[in-house]
Amino acid sequence: MSYYMPVMLDLRGQKVIVIGGGAVAERRVLALLDAEAAVVVVSPSLSTALSALAEAGGLNWLNRSYAPGDLRGAFLVYATSSDDEVNEQVAAEARSLGLPVNVASRAEAGNFITPGVLRRGRLTVAVSTSGAGPSAAARITEQLSEVLGEEYEPYLDFLHQLRTEIKRREPSAEVRGRLLRRLSRLDVLNEMRQGTFIEWTPQDVEAWIAGNRGD
Repeated sequence: MSYYMPVMLDLRGQKVIVIGGGAVAERRVLALLDAEAAVVVVSPSLSTALSALAEAGGLNWLNRSYAPGDLRGAFLVYATSSDDEVNEQVAAEARSLGLPVNVASRAEAGNFITPGVLRRGRLTVAVSTSGAGPSAAARITEQLSEVLGEEYEPYLDFLHQLRTEIKRREPSAEVRGRLLRRLSRLDVLNEMRQGTFIEWTPQDVEAWIAGNRGD
């Protein structure tokens, strides 16, 4: 069994090429646009949603079939054509250029796979079954969504706000470490689950930092 290295990529402004314009391509493109990638789709036809995005300027559409040389300058490549032979050709070119490529029709032909994803604001959870099946990954992701509820989004925003203030206000590394450890022990998540959490004001944040600096 092959093990994959989980990696979170910053795709902002990066050129990502998607070969194919059907349902699979649509799912990939929508996720890539959420990540602010510069998406190029190479396909003689597009799904309704992708066509609308192309017309609105959300992606660059090359209205033709894949041709060797199309992958130059890419950061990532997705081979999502309904033609398996085309996908194999795309994978071969990507490998020759040293590019990461995902092959929808045969995962082992590429060198990265697309996991199931659960998002809660700043929280991103990726689920992979290492080829056991996308339906299994989807079920596991759904189960995780029941455990990791919507309250995680405001909770992580709260932690980020306080962490930022601690780093801004406290020059001592020792004291910053102490404050961050105490921050992790706050029972804010349960308060948000129970609906009893009261939003902290800037004065509350300042008072908490001042009151927790000491040993």
